Amino acid sequence: MSGRRAALGLAAAVAVCPGRAGAQELPRFPSALPDSQPAASNWAPDSAVWHRKPWIRPVASLLVPGSGQLLGGQARGIVYLAAEVWLVSRALAYGQQGDQQADQYRQLAYDVARRQFSATRVDGPFEYYETMQKYVESGAYDMDAGSTFVPEADTSTYNGSVWLLARRTFFVDPEAPPDPATPQYQAAIGFYTGHAVNEQFRWSWRGARLEQDVFRGSIRASDDAFRRRTNYLGALVLNHVASAIDALISVRASRAAGAVPRLEFQANPQATSLVWTGSFRGPKL
Repeated sequence: MSGRRAALGLAAAVAVCPGRAGAQELPRFPSALPDSQPAASNWAPDSAVWHRKPWIRPVASLLVPGSGQLLGGQARGIVYLAAEVWLVSRALAYGQQGDQQADQYRQLAYDVARRQFSATRVDGPFEYYETMQKYVESGAYDMDAGSTFVPEADTSTYNGSVWLLARRTFFVDPEAPPDPATPQYQAAIGFYTGHAVNEQFRWSWRGARLEQDVFRGSIRASDDAFRRRTNYLGALVLNHVASAIDALISVRASRAAGAVPRLEFQANPQATSLVWTGSFRGPKL
């Protein structure tokens, strides 16, 4: 009986002092939390980068509209972002439409009015095609096939109107040209060669007035498309600025009211998620 009591006493001593002689340490495992108590790790508000550096959200909105609002947990950031996508898509669409119309009127001008004077299509600047709307013919660049340079004299053509303007500008009497060797005549020739259309870009809508009307319509459609693209690009800039100003006002208001964003990590056996919330505290007294 005394031996049994001694054995029980030894077992009790070992249970109370597991590190003593004869004790065997068991491995320890982390205890599992019940489903109703998920593990949570909060990002301390004072350590949030955009809370310590208030300029981050306005700059982010200036670069990508709506991003500053989304960083602050404000759902209206989606509106700025959606507006950005829509404005970019419209600007690209009108730019493509303008390019298509521009290629159409250039091709029409060459096929109908220019091909007879030039075997190779060389596109000119936009001002060149604007001039083609106003005049049926460009006129010849040089009326003399020999060594003497003679400007176009028909004032109903574009080149003829340029030569008339040169004569009115540099001659005392436009109808009485001075000697070709005089400085006045050479100045008029210089003006003409600088503004007249040469043989490579010569045109004539003679007998194709209907095609010229279609040509004018294509130019107007192209101008209108590019004008609309410019308007949407302007609205795009305003969207960036408005989003940045909104983010700046929100940051200042939240700091004044003690609003602090919080990022929470929640995990349980069924799911793991990141939750972005905003907690508010009153100003310090």
